[in-house]
Amino acid sequence: MEAEAVVKDWWLYHGTGEGADRRARLEAGFPPPWRDFTGVPDPGYAPPGCAGAAWERTWRRGEGYVPDEPEKDVVNTALHLRRPLLVTGKPGVGKSTLAYSIAADLNLGPVLHWPITSRTVLRDGLYLYDAIGRLQEAGLEQLRTPGAHPAAAAPVAASPAESATSPLAEPAAAPPHDTPSAPSISRYLRLGPLGTALLPQDRPRVLLVDEIDKSDIDLPGDLLTVFEDGGFLIPELARLAQEDPTVAIGTDDDPDAVVRITQGRVQCRYFPIVVLTSNGERDFPPAFLRRCVRLHLEPPGPDKLARIVRRRLGVDIDSGEEYQDLVQAFLDRGEDGDLATDQLLNAIQLRLTGAWSAPADRERFLATVMQHLTGPTA
Repeated sequence: MEAEAVVKDWWLYHGTGEGADRRARLEAGFPPPWRDFTGVPDPGYAPPGCAGAAWERTWRRGEGYVPDEPEKDVVNTALHLRRPLLVTGKPGVGKSTLAYSIAADLNLGPVLHWPITSRTVLRDGLYLYDAIGRLQEAGLEQLRTPGAHPAAAAPVAASPAESATSPLAEPAAAPPHDTPSAPSISRYLRLGPLGTALLPQDRPRVLLVDEIDKSDIDLPGDLLTVFEDGGFLIPELARLAQEDPTVAIGTDDDPDAVVRITQGRVQCRYFPIVVLTSNGERDFPPAFLRRCVRLHLEPPGPDKLARIVRRRLGVDIDSGEEYQDLVQAFLDRGEDGDLATDQLLNAIQLRLTGAWSAPADRERFLATVMQHLTGPTA
């Protein structure tokens, strides 16, 4: 219990909520000179605040997280240095939940979530462009407006090969500007989760890049420039900059909550709090690791499990032998294969509702709710 009482003056993140004063310190803090960015916020755009369904989901998931002192040290190091936080550990130890805990603790609004697969490329996180939709509407508009010049219709989408080799590759052709037969490009552009996180604001957004170890081999390297520059270019808008220097497009949070992009450039003011999770399925290049602050989460022991259960379910493990037995069973079964902490929470929740309460059902109950994630019985 002593670890819960440890508080250090330099910490911004405590993991206990009620962090309005610490958020003010976060906003007022001085970045390292090499992490000082110059983006200018759009006065007409306001990111989602601490209200609404999205914030409720972030709060509910994050407020029950129980960080230890070493975790707080590493998280706060990343906050002060304004560097991405690379979190590794076995499945189910709370890597993703940590991002929600940071947002909930410092009242930073809903977490932006970018799930990674083997097909994910950098452009997926920066912005989405529906070139096909624009081309189709341009064709319809040409039918409605006889005599419109077909060459000015819309850009042709990049081929899959081009997109795979160059995530920011420009389409093969594009009109010099929007015409009656080329609908406004703003309707077909939308920022992705990473692009939304990089919008210039005086307060950082929290971005969860989930399971980056499942990505294509090139993605960590492609992220380096974005992490260093704190911004990126949207080529489709940059081409139109002379005719239309400022274009309003949607964000990942809400396609209708438009933000104005000038000269096709998105440049952050406060670097976002980026949490990248990895299950350790691959190694990352040294250049990528150098730009991250790294945190490895170990599976929780008995004391931490008791604190998690108390925080999540309001149950004191010491209040009954039944709960102590479930914790011990969880630890014993964890020696034969990986388990996730939420499996213990599921077991206790079932007992609270009276399910599986017959003593004769104990072994089947444990096999059902504490099935191994790895190992011979997974």
